[in-house]
Amino acid sequence: MHAKKRALVSVYDKSGVVDMARGLVGLGFTVLSTGGTAAALKKAGIPAVEVSHYTGHPEILEGRVKTLHPKIHGGILADATKENHRSDMTRTGIEPIALVVVNLYPFREVAARPDAGLEDLIEMIDIGGPAMVRSAAKNYRNVGVVVDPADYGRVLEEIGSLGSLRDETRSALALKAFAHTASYDAAIVDALTRRFGATARRETAAAASRAEAPRPLPERLALDLRLARTLRYGENPHQRGALYVEGSPGSATVAGARQIGGKDLSFNNLLDLDAAWRLVLEFAAPASVIVKHNNPCGVATGGTLQEAFVKARQTDAASAFGGIVAFNREVDAAAANEAASIFLECVIAPGYATAARDILAGRPNLRVMEAPGTEEVFQGYDLRRVTGGVLIQDWDLAGTDMARARVVTRRAPAPDEIKALDFAWRVAKHVKSNAIVLARADRTVGIGAGQMSRVDSVRLAVMKAQQPTAGTVLASDAFFPFRDGLDEAARAGATAVAQPGGSQKDAEVVAAADEHGLAMVFTGVRHFRH
Repeated sequence: MHAKKRALVSVYDKSGVVDMARGLVGLGFTVLSTGGTAAALKKAGIPAVEVSHYTGHPEILEGRVKTLHPKIHGGILADATKENHRSDMTRTGIEPIALVVVNLYPFREVAARPDAGLEDLIEMIDIGGPAMVRSAAKNYRNVGVVVDPADYGRVLEEIGSLGSLRDETRSALALKAFAHTASYDAAIVDALTRRFGATARRETAAAASRAEAPRPLPERLALDLRLARTLRYGENPHQRGALYVEGSPGSATVAGARQIGGKDLSFNNLLDLDAAWRLVLEFAAPASVIVKHNNPCGVATGGTLQEAFVKARQTDAASAFGGIVAFNREVDAAAANEAASIFLECVIAPGYATAARDILAGRPNLRVMEAPGTEEVFQGYDLRRVTGGVLIQDWDLAGTDMARARVVTRRAPAPDEIKALDFAWRVAKHVKSNAIVLARADRTVGIGAGQMSRVDSVRLAVMKAQQPTAGTVLASDAFFPFRDGLDEAARAGATAVAQPGGSQKDAEVVAAADEHGLAMVFTGVRHFRH
């Protein structure tokens, strides 16, 4: 490093900065600092030269302009090995800056606050900080850049022992700095997209009512993903796996949930937990969902969670073995006892009574996840990776008022059938296509998932049923292309059907329903889940 060693220290997060600055002064550095950081250092008895004194230009515009000055950026960007750089520095009185210690305004944290207004977000968009970080990272051959307080100790130790940072250290710190500013910018794009997207959603709804085209999806999508945990492997042992989180996921999400017991989570555990959690949130009454291989194998509501779990398990007790269970209420001792009575991989719920925790702790291999809070669960867009690209879509949040669905048969559903159809429809939305759900008003009876033909999904739902299918209702995630599905449903004893409609053979399918005395409604909404 240069004989006249200067370090620019300007941090919002002041964790460890006093010790860092004290260490730098002890190593012979002159510390340049901005107002807030300089005040903290001086209060600790550490000599610091304020940037405004160094540049001869005061902070202006309520602190928006502090470090945007040639003496700062020229000092950071200068390459003293180049004669023309040395000449420019001599002519303009610029001194080199050997180390930049900077972290940025807490934009992400402010954006995560429910009460944060647009102006709060705008004021948290750091300008000078990212500019200094990028300048130092660009000139990493001559300048060290530190954006993470966790690196303060090793930077001081290396400079103290070697007199300067090693080339490998400076390049690693530069890469970390570029990732830091990229993540910061992505967080801004993401938050403002959501903020302006709320307006866009209102405009889209208004446009739909006027039969206008909705606002298009963004031209570019910036993702801010941070490594949350490394997993033992991916879907299979020969694949690496990890969980990355989007910005600051709410505690009510699977990514933000807290593990309070059990073994480490696997890649497949997380996929199944998400499938179970999304489905259980569909219900207001106490509910339990059992998922196996990303598909529900049992869903029920009840007066208590224990009752709901027992009814859900009865749908397909064999498949429930080794499953993932979600509850939509705090788990009490009775529900915990019932869940602990069979082998399960994971349980997720908003919370657990103390007695329930103790019971589940008796199953040391059972992964217990807590997802409390009221944060928005479905943030941003639903993303799917394909080779060479990413598919994005809106989350499937469409709801259907079954009482207002279009009756297309001679017989309309009775009130109890409407309740059962509503239940079945909520479940079908979360079953892999082709999806067929046989249900009653409070439980699933048979689920047919992932078949290549819809009639086979109906047959599978009937085959999987462990309880009588007579008197059940049926929900289909997409239209019936032929009448054979209705014939199978009638043969199983189903009395009512909910489906989107829209097939070229709708008339034939409706005629089949009338022939069998079934009531059928068209929802006008499809819920494919590939």
